[in-house]
Order: sequence, then C-alpha cells, then structure tokens
Amino acid sequence: MNHSNFNWNSSAFFQRLTATNRFARDNGYTFTLVSSLEGFHGALGEMLSAQAFVAVSDTSDGGIDIENSPHTRRVKTVFLAMRHAADDMEAREQSMENMRELFRQFMSILILEKTRLEEKQIFLDPRIAFKEINRYFFTGCACAFFQIAVDTYTDLTYNPDEWINPQPMP
Repeated sequence: MNHSNFNWNSSAFFQRLTATNRFARDNGYTFTLVSSLEGFHGALGEMLSAQAFVAVSDTSDGGIDIENSPHTRRVKTVFLAMRHAADDMEAREQSMENMRELFRQFMSILILEKTRLEEKQIFLDPRIAFKEINRYFFTGCACAFFQIAVDTYTDLTYNPDEWINPQPMP
C-alpha cells in the first residue's frame, strides 16, 4: 500500500466508545471483533456470560472509484446485541430501545469524528442506517447493526517500477 493512502481504524474507534460510554458500561456492553454476520452469530453463542455486545466486523465491502478524485470506499459493519428472556417480547422491545439509545449516543461522537477525519481527507458517508435483525436471528437476544461507508484518497498514479514489463503510457 502506498503511504499516501490513508485509513481509519473503525475497530479501535468503536472499542474506545464501548469502553468509555457510560450507557454502554452501565448496560454491560462488551466489545469484540467478528468476521461477518455469520461470525457475529458464532460469537454470540460463545459469549454466554456477557449481557450485551458491540461487535465490529474485521472485514469490509468496498471498491475503488477511478473518476474525478480516486478514492477507496470501505463499508464497515457494527453489530449490537442484547440478551433478554427468551420469548419475552416486552423484554426484547426494551433491549431494542436500549440498542437504539446506544446507537444515538455513538452517532453523537461519530459526528465529531467525521469532522476530525475530514482534515485527513477521510470522509464518512453521512447516511448511516440502523437496521434491526428479526427476532429469530438468535433466541433470547435482540440484534441490530449499522454500516459506515468510509471514503479515503487512493493514489492511482501509474508507477512503471511496480511492473515487470512496464506498459508505455498512451
């Protein structure tokens, strides 16, 4: 990777938020890394002693836009989960409200982070949707997620030294 390409460590950011947010701490949220939705499902099964989770996927979807200002887009997924009594829809709804509030509080810091990142030419897509996972995803556990699209400058300057048989520039 060229050193002129920048990145944002979303995992470290949300780990710090989980550790320093009063609401997260008061409600027993634990931070973990997972790989995709399937990895999140597996992590829930292994963490029987924790009440609630913030899990950031260590993988991301993305691509490169080569028009105008070349940039790489990475989409990071953050999962939230909270255990509740199985088949208790009132407890599930309370857990969902809890996660909605945590999402709101995380966004109140993310808006500040967005401004800081823009100084480094890292841009967060301002549209961040909160999606609730249906009640059958994991018995006795309310789950939701949101995704953050991060655009970073990508140096696409042709460098003949990177090629075995350099192609002449047109």
